[in-house]
Amino acid sequence: MSAPSPKINVYSLSDLKNTTDDALPNYLSSLKFKESHFYTDVRLGIGYTAVLIAATTFYFDYTLGWEKTKFATLWAVIGYFILNTALTYWIWGVEKGKVYVGTFKGTELTIQSSVDKHVPIYHLRVKYLLPGKSDYHVLSLQAPFMKWFSEDGFLVAKPFQQWLATEIPVIGSADPKNVVKGEAITLEARASGVSGVLSEIQGSSKRSTKGAR
Repeated sequence: MSAPSPKINVYSLSDLKNTTDDALPNYLSSLKFKESHFYTDVRLGIGYTAVLIAATTFYFDYTLGWEKTKFATLWAVIGYFILNTALTYWIWGVEKGKVYVGTFKGTELTIQSSVDKHVPIYHLRVKYLLPGKSDYHVLSLQAPFMKWFSEDGFLVAKPFQQWLATEIPVIGSADPKNVVKGEAITLEARASGVSGVLSEIQGSSKRSTKGAR
């Protein structure tokens, strides 16, 4: 059983977004999606390296004195700023708000989240690539945070999961019980999207099984 979400200030846009961002990968993990931590690992690697340089510089400066370490300190400072510049670029230029990167039965899925200043609406940009295909499907979604937050500041998982499963066919194929009829898109379009993704995934699994025999 998953731990209850923390209580937050519903008037804080950053709290609303961060709590929702955290809930998204937890939900997909429960559906057996396999998350890739590549982007997080690179970010942490750059950050820890910068901290290590700063700590090492401080240690040698403290133990050996400024005169013996001033040239090494100069290069350490240059390296530190280069790494911080690289980290800033990685976060804003490469990650670009990615909250989930992973796969489900061969289907690649990338989800980016964003919010507009002072507007309590959650925006998602979803890209997924079906097995054996070369063209990505791209979706742009949005919904008010209060669709899944209670008035006293708790995230209610069910409506959030229903929104994701209903609007994103890959997730709907993994969790059909949470697909709600008659929401943002027509029933025919949703049924076609979910069943189409499910057929592609199942077909890929069958082909893989036959190939292994």
